[in-house]
Amino acid sequence: MTATADTPTATAAADLTARARNLVRTGGPEDGSSWLEHVLGWTLVVVVAMFVTQVGWL
Repeated sequence: MTATADTPTATAAADLTARARNLVRTGGPEDGSSWLEHVLGWTLVVVVAMFVTQVGWL
């Protein structure tokens, strides 16, 4: 037996799918947080540069 769109099972499955899609969003350009991404990115660059300098790899 298969569920059709008007059965409670199909509606519950559709709701669950929609909620799961919202939970697994990774963000992106449309989120408006580009300044935060830039700050965090440059902070990571500086931390890696300090680490490499202290270790003396290059």
